[in-house]
Amino acid sequence: MKFRKKPVIVEAFQYVGDESLGQPGVYVDEDGRHYVVTVHGQRTWLAVGDWIITEADGIHHYPCKPDIFEATYEAVED
Repeated sequence: MKFRKKPVIVEAFQYVGDESLGQPGVYVDEDGRHYVVTVHGQRTWLAVGDWIITEADGIHHYPCKPDIFEATYEAVED
């Protein structure tokens, strides 16, 4: 069987390093590494250029590599 992903609108921003601190869901650990916490409670480390996508619960986030984000999402008007 084949399936098509249902269209869904997500909130996201691109992680740019220290300037992203203060954005929703971006944390820094004791070693200065930046991360987000997924819906599964896991810390996921960030790389500059990653897109940070807000989960449907509005609380948790997950990163997406730029090439995957570009292939999967397109901008929409509010």
